[in-house]
Amino acid sequence: MIFNKTPLLVHTTSGLYCPEADVYLDPWRPVKRALITHAHADHARPGSGSYVTHRLSVALLHQRLGTTSEQVQGMEYGESLTIRGVRFSFHPAGHVPGSAQILVESRGERWVFSGDYKTEDDGFTTPIEPVRCDTFISECTFGLPIFSWRPQSEVFAEIHSWWRSNREDGYASVIAAYSLGKAQRVLTNLDRSIGPVYVHPAIQRLNQVLGLNQVLGLNQVLGLENAAPEAPTSIAKDECPLVLVPPAVLGTPWLKRFGEHRTASVSGWMAISGMRRRRGVDKGFVLSDHADFAGLEQIIRATGAEQVFLTHGYTAQFGRYLSEQYPSLKVAELGAEFALETEE
Repeated sequence: MIFNKTPLLVHTTSGLYCPEADVYLDPWRPVKRALITHAHADHARPGSGSYVTHRLSVALLHQRLGTTSEQVQGMEYGESLTIRGVRFSFHPAGHVPGSAQILVESRGERWVFSGDYKTEDDGFTTPIEPVRCDTFISECTFGLPIFSWRPQSEVFAEIHSWWRSNREDGYASVIAAYSLGKAQRVLTNLDRSIGPVYVHPAIQRLNQVLGLNQVLGLNQVLGLENAAPEAPTSIAKDECPLVLVPPAVLGTPWLKRFGEHRTASVSGWMAISGMRRRRGVDKGFVLSDHADFAGLEQIIRATGAEQVFLTHGYTAQFGRYLSEQYPSLKVAELGAEFALETEE
């Protein structure tokens, strides 16, 4: 039975806990041992004694959490680790580089903690692989029907058109994209024949950690020193480049070095009416590293799970939808401590 008195994973004040193995999955408080789905700040937090994560996330944890090599163990996709008789394995989630779903197996039960995931192949992140299980713990950050993503090729066609138009008008194009995942996705799919591209140092550092500059052909993308905006630079005012920055940089003096510019945000939240205005940007492009409403349903169905726990986002609304569409499916919300994705 999968719905017994001693479930494989339980919700605690420190996070998702596996009592049999005495380990936590993406804990939000320091614990003795943590298994981490990916390196975004709301899933990988500092202070735990040791960490297990996908191989690509090891260097990211070092950079973001200040961990040492002795603290972090890297796993390949499909590789298993047994702790006190419980088998854990990491499987592609398609969210950002190194993101993984964690499969937990014991007593004939299979539970999967999804972390965050998306269904579209972005061209550089390992695509998601649905994992058959009895219980699936799913995010639902965008668990409303209004969130329906168009193919990324169409979105990038819009970005390129906007960039060309700005250059014709004599403006630089500033795009806000989260430094881990979204920024690399944008860089990978940009048509760099349009003009020069610059990235903020925070993004450049993560590119270097991931080793993506050479792998993705980004050697010509320039990282700028985080100097005062009035400091001399080699950027000519008439270059009209595309500048990729973290969202927090919008509206700061750092952008003055580029002269007149127009701004845009690349995010799934741009699908909400009025969000562009609230974020103070000239243009919004709907592109998310999370599954949309249909994608969430698609992955949940593919797992074959009999029980689904929902975290991160519109849990109540999406839960009602699942219960109505699949009456035999057991659906519940999991813990208010799971907050909306800080990197989305």
